[in-house]
Amino acid sequence: MIRLYQFSGWPLRRLFSSSGCSSSFTMDYAKHRVSLSPVQRAILAAGAAAISFVDPFRGDMIACLAETTGTDALSYCHRKMLATSEGSRILARKPRISSSTIDFSALRRLPQGTLGRIYCDFLDVNNVSPDTRPAVRFVEDTELAYVMQRYRETHDIYHALLLMPTTMLGEVTVKWVEALQLRLPMCFSGAIFGAFRLRPRQRKLYLEHHLPWAINTGIGTKFLLGIYFEERWEQPLDEFHRETNIIPLVPIETISNEV
Repeated sequence: MIRLYQFSGWPLRRLFSSSGCSSSFTMDYAKHRVSLSPVQRAILAAGAAAISFVDPFRGDMIACLAETTGTDALSYCHRKMLATSEGSRILARKPRISSSTIDFSALRRLPQGTLGRIYCDFLDVNNVSPDTRPAVRFVEDTELAYVMQRYRETHDIYHALLLMPTTMLGEVTVKWVEALQLRLPMCFSGAIFGAFRLRPRQRKLYLEHHLPWAINTGIGTKFLLGIYFEERWEQPLDEFHRETNIIPLVPIETISNEV
């Protein structure tokens, strides 16, 4: 049965499955978790950082770097999530974002301009999938491991709601927003070093428009990791932007790989 929610004055159908999510993540993480000594963690972090710098498209190394250097930031994010009822529900239920938990066919039938439809269109246009996000392995605490997993699985939602494509310029811009919001060292390094790989035209746009906007957005926007997106799929994006204090840099029609 599809359950109905009432949120911000408009009805919201539950277009995801959350039954058993908390216990499911805990059991799954017990299978994936790899314990590291302090020395092993330091060596792994250094190696991942070096490889990520040479090849920023090595998603496995970027993920490893985030896990081995992000404990303090993940603790900060966990506290921020616990501070709100919405974030607390996420931590209690531990929902996952994948093709097995989200009814993407239902999202595609949502009206244009709703959060769920825009997210689904973003995935289609940019040919990306939430199923490609790697499982967390190197975070000691299970609760913090979930925070990291949640960040990975909502990363594409940030792109969609910020109207940023998956180009290098779009990635660097989103990384600045994430860095200022989440305080993950990996996000700061990705934002800083990724900018060096921008083409001249992109670099001009970045310095004049994208960087100032990303800084203002990262500082002034509601904490994105604490937003229960699965309960908001039918929320109009313009209403979401007003609620979270997001002022888009570009119009919605530019969500593509053309920049």
